[in-house]
Amino acid sequence: MSAVLDGRTALVTGAGSGIGAAVARRLVADGARVYAVDLAEDRVAPLAAQSDLVTPLGCDLSDLDAVEQLPTDVDILVNNAGRQHVSRLEEFDPEMFSNILRLMLESPFRLIRRSLPHMYARGWGRVVNISSAHGLRASPYKSAYVSAKHGLEGLSKVTALEGAEHGVTSNCINPAYVRTPLVEAQIADQARTHGISEDEVVTKIMLTPVAVKRLIEPAETAELAALLWGPASASITGTSLSQDGGWTAR
Repeated sequence: MSAVLDGRTALVTGAGSGIGAAVARRLVADGARVYAVDLAEDRVAPLAAQSDLVTPLGCDLSDLDAVEQLPTDVDILVNNAGRQHVSRLEEFDPEMFSNILRLMLESPFRLIRRSLPHMYARGWGRVVNISSAHGLRASPYKSAYVSAKHGLEGLSKVTALEGAEHGVTSNCINPAYVRTPLVEAQIADQARTHGISEDEVVTKIMLTPVAVKRLIEPAETAELAALLWGPASASITGTSLSQDGGWTAR
């Protein structure tokens, strides 16, 4: 029996660690060839060493000219790369705000725009946007991240509407806090901003809005992503799949 994604090619951003690495491994397990993109090629070299289906690519996704050089023969696009910066609005560095919007919203737009002609020509494509509970809810001190994720939600829906007649679906996955380097880094930022310990950040801030009191593992998010390119995916489009431990149930 052939794998689900035999003959398909995927591109995953932020593939060097966390959710991106887990999704890339899950795609390979389903038989896809994977362009694994991260800020530097050495960050994704370990993935390539694990499978000859993986091609490691270094790219600064906040450099939109560099984004235009990435491959376009993509059947499955996973927009995952991101960064966080925690600061009060009146103190938020405008260049940091612009950088985050380029990385997390303009770059996905460029990648979708460049991948759609290939998907349309094949009559099949899957766009999976790793959004966040912050794509559906706001938190203080995260103006750029929340703005980018809300924008990604809208971009995903437009892609779904335009792509439907061509066999292309587009969806967001909305996890709460996942055990990734990005989350680990922001714990320190939150502690500094709120003037509390790092342990208190996890218990009093990160896990307060969720009913399931634990961090999500990257492999869990990869399994949810697999639903969106698997056999049941054809009519799942234009939606946001919450994996938030009950955060948005409130």
